[in-house]
Amino acid sequence: MTRSSEIRPDLDEGIDRKVLAQLRSRFLALSQGRLLRANEGLSTRQQSVLALLPLFFHVNHPLLPGYVSGSTPAGVSHYEPDGQALAEAQRLTRSFSYKPRRGNAPQPIHGIFLMGSLGTLAQTDQSDMDVWICHDPYLSAEDVQELRKKCQALESWAASMGAEAHFFLVDPQRFVAGERDAQLSGEDCGTTQHFLLLDEFYRTAIWLAGRTPMWWLVPVYEETRYAEYTHTLLSKRFIRADEVLDLGNMSLIPPGEFIGAGLWQLFKGIESPYKSVLKLLLTEVYASEHPEVQCLSMRFKQAVFTCQADLDELDPYVMVYRRIEEYLLARGEPERLELVRRSLYLKVNKKLTGAARHRTTGWQRALLERLVSEWKWDERQLALLDSRSQWKVRQVASERRAVVGELNLSYRFLIQFARAHKAGTSINKRDLSVLGRRLYAAFERKAGKVEFLNPGIAPDLAEDTLTLAQLPNKREPGKYQWCLYNGNLSAYELETFAPIKRCRELLELLTWCHRNTVIDTSTHLALHPGISDLTEFELFNLQGALQQTIALPLGVVEEDVLLSPSVPREILLLVNVGVDPLRHHKDLNILMTTERTDSLSYAGVRENLVLTFDQITLNSWNEVLVNRFDGPYALLDCLTELLNGLEATATKPVIRVRSFCHNRAPAIAQRVEELIGTAQLLLARRLNHRYLIQVEQRYHVLEMMPGHISHVALEHLPALYAYLGEELSTYSPIHLDPQALDDSDLSLLIPYGHPECVQVFYRINEPHADLYVLDEHNSLWHQRVDYHDEPSLLVPLRRFFQSLMYRRVALLPLDNPPGSMSLETLYYRITPDGSGRARRVEHRPPPTVLIDNSFFDVQAIIEEASPGQVSVTLYCDGMEFSELEYGDQLFSVVARRILEQRREAQRYRCYITDLDLSGILGDTHGQTILFLRYKAQLEDSLNAAMDQM
Repeated sequence: MTRSSEIRPDLDEGIDRKVLAQLRSRFLALSQGRLLRANEGLSTRQQSVLALLPLFFHVNHPLLPGYVSGSTPAGVSHYEPDGQALAEAQRLTRSFSYKPRRGNAPQPIHGIFLMGSLGTLAQTDQSDMDVWICHDPYLSAEDVQELRKKCQALESWAASMGAEAHFFLVDPQRFVAGERDAQLSGEDCGTTQHFLLLDEFYRTAIWLAGRTPMWWLVPVYEETRYAEYTHTLLSKRFIRADEVLDLGNMSLIPPGEFIGAGLWQLFKGIESPYKSVLKLLLTEVYASEHPEVQCLSMRFKQAVFTCQADLDELDPYVMVYRRIEEYLLARGEPERLELVRRSLYLKVNKKLTGAARHRTTGWQRALLERLVSEWKWDERQLALLDSRSQWKVRQVASERRAVVGELNLSYRFLIQFARAHKAGTSINKRDLSVLGRRLYAAFERKAGKVEFLNPGIAPDLAEDTLTLAQLPNKREPGKYQWCLYNGNLSAYELETFAPIKRCRELLELLTWCHRNTVIDTSTHLALHPGISDLTEFELFNLQGALQQTIALPLGVVEEDVLLSPSVPREILLLVNVGVDPLRHHKDLNILMTTERTDSLSYAGVRENLVLTFDQITLNSWNEVLVNRFDGPYALLDCLTELLNGLEATATKPVIRVRSFCHNRAPAIAQRVEELIGTAQLLLARRLNHRYLIQVEQRYHVLEMMPGHISHVALEHLPALYAYLGEELSTYSPIHLDPQALDDSDLSLLIPYGHPECVQVFYRINEPHADLYVLDEHNSLWHQRVDYHDEPSLLVPLRRFFQSLMYRRVALLPLDNPPGSMSLETLYYRITPDGSGRARRVEHRPPPTVLIDNSFFDVQAIIEEASPGQVSVTLYCDGMEFSELEYGDQLFSVVARRILEQRREAQRYRCYITDLDLSGILGDTHGQTILFLRYKAQLEDSLNAAMDQM
């Protein structure tokens, strides 16, 4: 077209009504051209739907689809059905007869427009119809509700005709004011994208019936004074008000709209990146020009005004592409431009190679061929894109890098734009934060996380045949790795092929395959287990366990969830993967029969059958994590990490424990399940629990302090006694695993622990006796002493406790309630006597302390002499003996004094009956275990000195 065809209506020079009519005709002709293109891609029944829609909103007839009631608003401005529409209506309902509406009848439907990809380069058989129904702003709420019901009924009717239709009611006045239903946006990020939605409407909408947009008649150069210009048109009667509808103009676009649009497209791009890349880049183009944005709708209008209305060049998708192409070429970013081109080609989905090229050439194919020719793509590149439905891991992994790179680049652009233009409202900041976490969860690599390979790049990554093999790791001598290969390979062929994927551990590889659907139910998997004990039976069950725990496809994570730290949602614990815990018995041809079936202490040799753990976690952000535990502390390391994860969340995950190893798999899984169940119950009580577990001859304690769980490993029984005898700041109950310490007195007395109580246990095993004390904080004191009789064993201990309680009470302020510091002391006897297995604990009354001269007191005072050094003063029958006077001979002198005072010639043990530690403790009263420890040390020194005499 020549420049002489340009229309420039000018207010100052006068506006010709014919010129305005000519402008309207140009827009309508363009719209009609698009409608014809849309119908080319529709079936006969779908064409019928499109042709009948204006009639159904014009006539409210009970025989026609969409009828709701006699009061439903009907009547489309300036519409009269043509012969085609009436013929289609009579084919549906033969008894229908159209009667023209009276001239003064209301026409509350002002305009009907078709949105979406119909009539564009990207139209496909699956394209839906998005229809805007612009209605009279003064309709009552009841009338609008009637219209909404009619729209819903018409959607159902369209579906029965094979067409997917969506209707959106638009009140022009509310729309101009920025008020509209969120559903109008279809899939936008709420209601904040007013101008970008309007831009899309003006450049893509196909007019079906009713009034035409006022915006069509306003030249681009008059856009800044749109209100004045349109007022003049109406007030001077250049146009009639009932001929146009006004949805507003493309004035300054607020920067927040670019952020909202980018956020939403990035959100959609995580699952379907090719569909979002074009809109993401267009948003970036607009935002980069802010505030002088050259909207595509303005270019579209300018082309119509200058009579350059080429249907191909004004195709909505071609316009978007051209705009992005200008931008990226100017920036010198050819890689991003190539991704945009691939995205457009795949969006159009018209194959230009293979059998498809011999089909009848339609306008879409011709236009796409012209674009591809401009891009200078060769047959190889086209064939690769046309085979997208067959893309597998290698091609998808390569494409993923470009796609994820673009999404991350767009996210960083949005953040910088928000900062630069101070467009970060509280809503935008929240949305940006949520989106950042979505991108992180979907694409960020981190240790243990299974990479999500296919964010909508290819439809299916499943392979028909794969080979799974364990092979030596050449880079780490002595180490092995698991490799996955295409096809069914023999052991000799493995060296000559490159694996699709390699991992150190089997479950990491299997979980990767499952998360990315590389293996499905039809995949044949050949196995070369290497040095592992993996069997096909176990492999099959491992895959089943993964499918149960990580059910695909994963749902969309809600925003509220992303605003909180991720927490475990599903946990799968797999025990002894590829490991036979009794393999050495099989190698030695040993058949084991035993009554000791505990998986942590199996048979007479107390063998641990719980050797390795693979933990697969699906968290609240849909991240899949794999962690492996092996080595001597695998069980406790796994429990510690698992419980710390549970401690951090109020919502407890589903935990499954499975084992499919060759020997005792069900018993092993059940044993681990019991341990986890018990630990969870203890954790819920939040009482500083200590969970004592025995594995072989070792002892392990899970310390469950609120907010933190730790693991203490104790190599033997003496180490356990030492641990149990440590001072504690508060009462800490001990939960004993039922299978632990089954041959020790501790198994009977540990469950008796109780706060604010001192409990004495004794067991006679002549010529010795074992004394145990559980104090008020549940610390354990143990001492083996010579046994004479029960009074001589227990009375000195009771006298000691009486003295201790007396001192504590004496130090209390006068206003303390009586008994506030007194601790009840209970006595128990462990039976039977002797060194056999303890069976019972019997409560005994406290020993009677007689007031006579057969016993005399041995008191001790310990105080700090210098930093790190203490001095001891002993009082024997009232006489003082101090280290200041006797030095290292103190205990010998006191021992001699005691022997001199005794009436019997028989030697028996000497006991401390009173101990003062105020010189060390200061104002604190000290835990009973501390007094018992000093008492035992002093008694050992005295009795050792006595034995030398």
